[in-house]
Amino acid sequence: MTENRTQRIRRLIYRSSYTGTKETDLLLAGFARDILPDMDDAGLDAYEELLDAGDPSIWAWVSGQENCPDGMKNIALDALIRWSRGQHR
Repeated sequence: MTENRTQRIRRLIYRSSYTGTKETDLLLAGFARDILPDMDDAGLDAYEELLDAGDPSIWAWVSGQENCPDGMKNIALDALIRWSRGQHR
């Protein structure tokens, strides 16, 4: 069975809520609930790729503790950083 858009967003929100560390769970779950429903499919693809990087890396990039490797910079990470700084919408 093929996953439709609504199912995909629900799956990504769930996955964002259980990444492994509480801080990242809170960050990603809030972002996912607020932003994913308005993202296009390319944005959802980029977000899913970002989640695959793992929560320690995501936290380090968003918090500025580490520079994000060029290969991981994408529209989802940009949106997450803006959202985390209250600059969304």
